[in-house]
Amino acid sequence: MVPMDKLAQITQRFEFLEAKLSAGAAPAEIAQLSREYADLKPIVTEIAAYRRALADLDEAEAMLADPEMRALAEEEMPRLKARIPEMEQALRLALLPKDAADARPAILEIRPGTGGEEAALFAGDLLRMYQRHAEAQGWKFQILEESQTELGGIKEVTALISGEGVFARLKYESGVHRVQRVPETEAGGRIHTSAATVAVLPEAEEVDIDIPATDIRIDTMRASGAGGQHVNTTDSAVRITHIPTGIVVTSSEKSQHQNRAIAMQVLRARLYEMERARADAERAASRKSQVGSGDRSERIRTYNFPQGRMTDHRINLTLYRLDQIMAGDLGEVIDALIADDQARKLAEMEG
Repeated sequence: MVPMDKLAQITQRFEFLEAKLSAGAAPAEIAQLSREYADLKPIVTEIAAYRRALADLDEAEAMLADPEMRALAEEEMPRLKARIPEMEQALRLALLPKDAADARPAILEIRPGTGGEEAALFAGDLLRMYQRHAEAQGWKFQILEESQTELGGIKEVTALISGEGVFARLKYESGVHRVQRVPETEAGGRIHTSAATVAVLPEAEEVDIDIPATDIRIDTMRASGAGGQHVNTTDSAVRITHIPTGIVVTSSEKSQHQNRAIAMQVLRARLYEMERARADAERAASRKSQVGSGDRSERIRTYNFPQGRMTDHRINLTLYRLDQIMAGDLGEVIDALIADDQARKLAEMEG
């Protein structure tokens, strides 16, 4: 059963927000109250439908005693008894604690790991996979910083992905992605194993992370393009070092002013994610056991090209449709990861 007192609290809170907004909240409060109101509205709609279904079931059971209404009640009751558990499950999921960062845009970082040039080429494949997935979702995909190898692989790339529910769905992609295939550079036809690291960070605003000017060192340097292309002869590239943590962020794609803004944007995201990780570690003894923990040293997925399969090791999911996945069709994988994450959280909440 869903805790009815919890449902009553949510409904009361929603009614309070509705009254407050109708009466004209203070300008400083409107944005926050409106956001909370919008978050609660679909849950309150589900609560109302659930209560109606319970009332209809009670009414149908009472009708059994009436010979004239009995047949109608016996016809209605199986439908209600089948529907109510589904509604309860939907409400339990709606009541799970929300990740405050879920609605934010995401900063995607991809870097080759072990495997030399083949790892760099695979990093490029992953970049294209996420670009195509973003396009299919109607999200905006903007490359902030990209460095390529001479063969067209990726030394490192940083992108900003914006749209509805971006971080909520892409946060499960953080970790080590392993590939098994015959590299284009391999003359003997042997299968090689290489890897790339993916990090998905929620975009942070200035109000989320305060970075004192004394905590950073900003250096400008001459930008250089891949393979001699797009070489900028002015000192427009920017490198920002966050002194307390040692994090270094560079940007060399745009003008010096834009590069500084981009580097600060990425730095804020990394620091914000560090704060989130610290808070998560305090709440849970081990984040490694949680899907979507974002542990970048953890191997999360293997892409086996000879067999055309992808395996996600966190949930033991294997799909033999690698071509479609590499073309951006990640929906089935992400949905399975979300369902597993929700099941874990439900078990923790009800355990």
